[in-house]
Amino acid sequence: MEAVLLCAGLGTRLRPHTLATPKPLLPVRGRPILDWTLGALPASVERVVVVVHYLADQIEAYLAQQTHFAQWAVAPQGEPRGTGDALRKCRPHLRSDRFLVLNGDDLFGAADLAQLARTPAGVLVAPVEEPRKFGIAFLKQDGTLDKLVEKPELDPPQLANTGAYLFPRNVFDIDLKLSPRGEYEITDYVTTLAARQPFHVVRAAFWYPIGDEKAWQAAQDLDLEKVLTR
Repeated sequence: MEAVLLCAGLGTRLRPHTLATPKPLLPVRGRPILDWTLGALPASVERVVVVVHYLADQIEAYLAQQTHFAQWAVAPQGEPRGTGDALRKCRPHLRSDRFLVLNGDDLFGAADLAQLARTPAGVLVAPVEEPRKFGIAFLKQDGTLDKLVEKPELDPPQLANTGAYLFPRNVFDIDLKLSPRGEYEITDYVTTLAARQPFHVVRAAFWYPIGDEKAWQAAQDLDLEKVLTR
């Protein structure tokens, strides 16, 4: 199995720290965020494909010296056109029939990613108290995914999309359309697949999004070794 890590973003909410360092390489407890992510990937993952754009040379230099994966590749996104476009750019680099896809600048629990990797197709979700800040998962009666809705006006708690997915290769058969904000959205891949086949919902025991400087600084005090090491 392979894993795709989306590491092309500008990290604007963490400026000025990201002016000279890409967000996935910002340190948390002495290690780059991306290093924690690679260490949390399931043992079934043998190869990673990393989507790059902003300060891409730094991420590629890190990949060349990391010790988690001997097999890796970079997929340049080119002009940023959304997360769906970022995944699309990986198609020529992917070899496996199923692959994990996750944001390369958040922290995910190793056990949760392992459970997600055991599904034929799925999304990792976590309860949140401010659903207006997240994409929210709506479930079918059997517990599989119905759809994802961005920032709905709903009472908490709700299940947020964490940005970690397990996709079958046939995801690339979907013809993405531009969203209202003018981007190709990975969530459109998810919702379209969920209408065609069971899309499993895995509830995370640990997920820590690093959205701003306050969250980044707070991450320095987390006991990450227990939850981010497989």
